[in-house]
Amino acid sequence: MSDLLVSVTIMAKNTNAKRGQSWRCSECGWESARWVGRCGECQAWGTVEEAGGPPGGAGRVAAVVPLSPAIPLSSVDPATARRRPSGIGEFDRVLGGGLVPGAVVLVAGEPGIGKSTLLLEVAARAGGPEGERPALYVSGEESAGQVRSRAERIGLGSAFLHLASETDVATVAGHVEALDPSLVVVDSVQTMRLAGVEGAAGGVAQVREATAALIAVAKARGLPLILVGHVTKDGSVAGPRTLEHLVDVVVTFEGDPHSGFRLLRATKNRFGATDEVGCFEMTESGMAEVPDPSGLFTHEFAEPIPGTARTVALEGRRPLLSEVQALIAPAPGQTAPRRVCHGVDPGRFAMILAVLQCRAGIRLHLMDAYAATVGGARVHEPAADLALALAVASAVLDRPLPSGLVALGEIGLAGEIRRVNGVERRVAEAARLGATTAIVPAGFDERSAGKGITIVEAHTVAQALDHLRLGRRHLAAVG
Repeated sequence: MSDLLVSVTIMAKNTNAKRGQSWRCSECGWESARWVGRCGECQAWGTVEEAGGPPGGAGRVAAVVPLSPAIPLSSVDPATARRRPSGIGEFDRVLGGGLVPGAVVLVAGEPGIGKSTLLLEVAARAGGPEGERPALYVSGEESAGQVRSRAERIGLGSAFLHLASETDVATVAGHVEALDPSLVVVDSVQTMRLAGVEGAAGGVAQVREATAALIAVAKARGLPLILVGHVTKDGSVAGPRTLEHLVDVVVTFEGDPHSGFRLLRATKNRFGATDEVGCFEMTESGMAEVPDPSGLFTHEFAEPIPGTARTVALEGRRPLLSEVQALIAPAPGQTAPRRVCHGVDPGRFAMILAVLQCRAGIRLHLMDAYAATVGGARVHEPAADLALALAVASAVLDRPLPSGLVALGEIGLAGEIRRVNGVERRVAEAARLGATTAIVPAGFDERSAGKGITIVEAHTVAQALDHLRLGRRHLAAVG
């Protein structure tokens, strides 16, 4: 009976297609001349809905007299799009210098990562002296009392910050009309609901239409609008894909839940670059800016410890001095050796172990291997390959690396060390932070290195190990 019902449904949908109906995916906007169960673009199931009208939007449109004529580009007043600082430098860095009037910013992140705390601080600092205009913080998940408790806990008490606990878009628009705020924060867009649109709050239709209505209010008034968005299990923004196309800026707030360090990065920015990263630290008094975060990813030991090496990772355009650690131990009994990673790419770690065994003579096939980073950093880029290889070799020989050493380079399967992007910038950052020696791929321009740092070029990982007395002959010497 169920198969018959499905067949009748499909026949009815296909009959409508023959009458000139079109079908559109609510997630990505892909169109089809007939109904299908799975989107041909984003591969989502059950998202293809009837759009109405002939496919492709064919037809004639009657001309309408515009309310205002088009004007020359030179006549547009640039002050209408002048950025206004939010009061938090790291947030402004990611946005490109501040909030643009009428800009809509979507901030996404995992639950508990600190989105609401950060934006509450942004709203508290945004309202005030400039024309005595307040900021409006709309919470659809907490009551006004709960928001005030959090504000008091982190030491915020702005008279120019107004709170509203609302989930109806029309009511939010009424608050905007009454207050004329300088900034509106909506936490979160998945809780907003627009009357007349079918579906529960958080559904595809509600999220899309509620966001479009809020954006229309912001654009009409030249009002900066910040929307908080949830994320799915794979880390992408929850809701329809068109949500990211509707807004001007999409930023993600990320970090290790067990570490206080947080990164704010832009994945879309119509008003600036997308390769800037903001650094914060979650403290008892709220989100603290970290203008120079390199010290968070290293650990100072009283004396050098085997199995530790330093590298310089790039987060966007920002170089960060990071430390990787390795531990090698005999595998117990007849069990297969373990490979455990925290903060580094497991695939690259396994490849580096194989290269060290086959190209450098370090026997690791019967050993457990562990690798981790310091401070909850995620060092997944190939530039950290050489530092990880040196840390492993140092752990095997139980011989510490020289203090003040940094290593940069990608390792290939043949054991060669390849150049990575931004080597000069990485070396300059290492020199600024006190590094005295840098092992880099061959072809480095030493004129770009900072004063007080020695450059050692290596073509292969074996050459780098020999320079540090960790190569084959040193392995043989210790048995």
